Amino acid sequence: MTKMKTAPDYILLATTILLLIVGMIMVYSASEAWASYRFDDSFFFAKRQLFFASIGVIAMFFIMNVDYWTWRTWAKFIVIICFILLIIVLIPGVGLVRGGARSWLGVGAFSIQPSEFMKMAMIAYLAKYLSENQKKIVSFKKGLLPSLFLVMVAFGMIMLQPDLGTGAVMVGTCVVMIFVAGARVSHFVGLGLIGLLGFVGLIISAPYRMKRITSFLDPWSDPLGSGFQIIQSLYAIGPGGLMGMGLGESRQKYFYLPEPQTDFIFAILAEELGFIGGCIVICLFGVLLWRGIRIALGAPDLFGSLLSVGIIAMVAIQVMINIGVVTGLMPVTGITLPFLSYGGSSLTLMLVAIGVLLNVSRHTRF
Repeated sequence: MTKMKTAPDYILLATTILLLIVGMIMVYSASEAWASYRFDDSFFFAKRQLFFASIGVIAMFFIMNVDYWTWRTWAKFIVIICFILLIIVLIPGVGLVRGGARSWLGVGAFSIQPSEFMKMAMIAYLAKYLSENQKKIVSFKKGLLPSLFLVMVAFGMIMLQPDLGTGAVMVGTCVVMIFVAGARVSHFVGLGLIGLLGFVGLIISAPYRMKRITSFLDPWSDPLGSGFQIIQSLYAIGPGGLMGMGLGESRQKYFYLPEPQTDFIFAILAEELGFIGGCIVICLFGVLLWRGIRIALGAPDLFGSLLSVGIIAMVAIQVMINIGVVTGLMPVTGITLPFLSYGGSSLTLMLVAIGVLLNVSRHTRF
């Protein structure tokens, strides 16, 4: 290990804080109407988001000062705990059902989503496994198959909830890590075909998923059903134009777009801040990706590099899916926009992940 530098990557830190501030503003703006109607408090969601943001920022600064090799030491234990939580959440009467998915565990007045934390646990475990078995990764039986086995078990448990969006982000992140570690492209082609068949099977097995696919292709074929969210999202983005309607001036948040503070918050942002506002947010995510890649390339060891790759891949995949869904380029799936969408588990997890990345940056060689 190299000696830790005194300063982390300040560009990464500043970009994260900027995204968090934009998120806080947009959560309030997007949710005020719904919060006033349902809870008689326009700040209801904003206050809860501020609470989780505070916890997340404290955790980020704490983890930023904890040697990232600690994650290597505790990776197996963390994965086991997350698997236990995934089992508990499936127990009827224990796991909370929202939107048709049993994905939450109630903790007092709040709830946590174990599948969100499994993403970070799997990144840490896979970084450990791949860094210790890099020479075996070119072998399908000795390297690739064992590394994917635990990932697919976790994916299967997440699908029992069911939560295809979170599972897809986790699998996509792990595939990127395995590819970067040196797996053969030919192996990925074969597994990709199998995965595609499995994905088609998952869609066919659940009618609501098939409706999401058909609504993605032609949302106006069922404008009051499966195509409703996409249509309302596009109705928000369109009037935003170049400069937007003005902060707080969204029309779609008034009970047209369901719970706009969560998965479709980018649509409200585009409506209020316009094309320019949306581009600024996307550019901020671009800066985040750039700094993450630099940190991965400059990490002093393979574990630190793969850990950084996993974190930045998780963020990038989630951003692409969320914005793709909101703009009608992809089928609807329940994926939050990192740092912006309302959601305690997702926000806390992302800030913890950035804390790990900031610690790796304190060891990097640029």
